[in-house]
Amino acid sequence: MNGDTGASRAGAALQRLIAEAGCSNAKLAGRVNDLGARQGVLTRYTKASVTHWVQGMVPRGRAPEFIAAALSEFLGRAVTPADAGYTSEPEKPVVSRAIAYRDDVGETLHTLAEFGSTDVSRRSLLGAVPFLAAGLLDPQRKWLLWLLEDEDRGARLAAVADGGPVEQVQAMIGMFDEMDNRFGGGSVRASIVQYLSSTVVPMLQRLDTPAGQRRQLFTAGAKLAAMAGWSSYDSAEYGLAQRYMVQGLRLCAEGGDRVLGGQILAGLSHLSTSLGHPGEGVALARAGIATARSAGSPMGLMRLHAMAARGYAALGRARETTAALKNADGALNASRGVEQESPWVRFLDHHYLEAESALCHRDLGEAAATERLASASVTANADRRRRQAISRSVLATSQLQQARLDEALTSAGHALDQLGGVHSERSVQALRDFRARLGAHRGEPLVREFERRALPVLGPAA
Repeated sequence: MNGDTGASRAGAALQRLIAEAGCSNAKLAGRVNDLGARQGVLTRYTKASVTHWVQGMVPRGRAPEFIAAALSEFLGRAVTPADAGYTSEPEKPVVSRAIAYRDDVGETLHTLAEFGSTDVSRRSLLGAVPFLAAGLLDPQRKWLLWLLEDEDRGARLAAVADGGPVEQVQAMIGMFDEMDNRFGGGSVRASIVQYLSSTVVPMLQRLDTPAGQRRQLFTAGAKLAAMAGWSSYDSAEYGLAQRYMVQGLRLCAEGGDRVLGGQILAGLSHLSTSLGHPGEGVALARAGIATARSAGSPMGLMRLHAMAARGYAALGRARETTAALKNADGALNASRGVEQESPWVRFLDHHYLEAESALCHRDLGEAAATERLASASVTANADRRRRQAISRSVLATSQLQQARLDEALTSAGHALDQLGGVHSERSVQALRDFRARLGAHRGEPLVREFERRALPVLGPAA
């Protein structure tokens, strides 16, 4: 009887939230399916499923997380699974602390040390770490407040290391970056997190470091935290990615590097848009543009305009997408060369903008432009397997949109081959997007063969 009472309470709580949101059961089910699919969790919920939930049936797996995320969007405020009536194992306090942008940087360092140590050595103790789009509002607000207060100090590019611990940390950043580019973030994630939490955080906790060196160390620590976020993203650990990037943003304020701050916001924008929250992705990109506009790094600004374009394209807003891409191209043309740019953005070039533009045109259904840009990206990124895999998947989609099924499957097959040695969920997402568009062709023998080959890498199709 107690179980029945608990189920009834859960159903009543969910029903109240649905009524407050004013959404239909079918709309809620569809959004839950979409949010899950973007994280590789394939479900086929319908309006009847929501009726069953309201009647007290508890959905399995991560569905309560996606129900809460969908309701958060509809209501414009944070909703947790517990708010919807679903009880679960209590979240570890450090998981909650890691999503917050703290005023006291000492608290940030303590959180990073505990979070990173638990992540590496006792990962199971963290439990499920969900991505929470609503949790990004406060970090954005606090960062922009810091930006306003820091205005009088002027824009600063990253300082060059002058030996000692700063030079050592920057050398490690370079090594991790090379491994990430060659093999994907998933292959190097644990090493980044361990070095950040066990070596760099203790350096930052020392109060006797000279001020200039301490500022450089905070900037390097921010870069490592952002890298921990990106590599978590590549490992499909989206909640971890969000938390490391937020903590990196706080460290970046302490170091005062606006270029890097803009790049961390670009990463959060990318994560949000890819997980089905493009409105939040646009807002984060715009916060980054405000950060980088006077920071002396046109290439950093280019990337942020490209991230805004990605969000607008996912929303189907073609006019805003075109304007954002035009702004990105203008920033690209304003750059005076790699040596005049911050070290944090020297990996960017016109090929990067081509690849991001291809994704924008894909989402807008503009197949010819998608094919032209994706083909150029494939050619230009022969030594970057992750970018190759993504661009080949986008190329396959453009060919499918133009009813060239055989060519599309060939391109997708090449993308699948390249995923064999790359641990990158971003690459997997792009190929899943292509596979999802094959629905009308699933009776074709070549399609069935592709899906058979793709199953071990992409998981089951919806």
